[in-house]
Amino acid sequence: MLWRGLTDVDRPVLAQIIPTRRCNIACAYCNEYDHVSKPVPTEEMLRRIDHLAKLGVSIVTFSGGEPLLHPELDELIRRIRERGMIASLITNGYFMVPERIQRLNDAGLEYVQISIDNIKPDDVSKKSLKVLDKKLVWMAEHADFHVNINSVVGGGVDNPEDAWVIAQRAVELGFTSTVGIIHDGSGQLKPLSGPERSVFDRIKSLSKKSYARLDFFQENIANAKPNDWRCRAGARYLYICEDGLVHYCSQQRGAPGTPLVEYTLEDVRRAYRTEKSCAPMCTVSCVHKVSAFDFFRGRQTPPTPGELVSLASGD
Repeated sequence: MLWRGLTDVDRPVLAQIIPTRRCNIACAYCNEYDHVSKPVPTEEMLRRIDHLAKLGVSIVTFSGGEPLLHPELDELIRRIRERGMIASLITNGYFMVPERIQRLNDAGLEYVQISIDNIKPDDVSKKSLKVLDKKLVWMAEHADFHVNINSVVGGGVDNPEDAWVIAQRAVELGFTSTVGIIHDGSGQLKPLSGPERSVFDRIKSLSKKSYARLDFFQENIANAKPNDWRCRAGARYLYICEDGLVHYCSQQRGAPGTPLVEYTLEDVRRAYRTEKSCAPMCTVSCVHKVSAFDFFRGRQTPPTPGELVSLASGD
């Protein structure tokens, strides 16, 4: 994957695809779910996966909603592996019981990320260590895939020390641990407070050096300062919603809003060289990381008027 990323700027590195918008829980800060949507039909999902392979994608990540609510997720994972791509999953972890873990092993899943927001569930988030700890133990015992636990600070989280407890538990179980910084309830990014910064620095010290090299942008985010970088969303990173449309990311729906089946090499190249006005204060870590391949190359230009409207109207 690294070699492809370094040598071929026309290849998307990571695609995040939504098999269902439905979720079994409701977190107050999340705008990417509902409780009523049906899963995307399996045949349609397979067509989308095949098109991602055609575009040369290296990694396909299922997100949601809660992707484990798709009844044929195992088949979709197998299709990714058959097409020579890496299969990964972002999940809330609620369905990670031994039988389900084994099915994911058999399908060939290679990576899972679970975000845990607090020690005990509250009105903001139900993704708590108290609820999920037994599921983490089962994954430590049964999973063949790599597990990363992501905790969060900032955004008005009541007790930032919860993130430190969660990170320590992840490492204790043999998982990797990362930390994310979130906006507050009004969508603003504020500098981390003293206690938040202390937790942030401690968790960062737990990270493997190879991961830390790709997280350099978080230092500015922690201080609510803009990052000077070239966002390659729409090129190195693709976000495909449940309707099969390609967006720059989950927070920029409608830009460009092109059906995946119509997305071509020229679309990849156009997005690669298009400057994104939202980039300086962006906190979407996966886009930062895949864009790091091209930090010193590929000059960007401002978007066309049509692209500018799409960016301004993104969710």
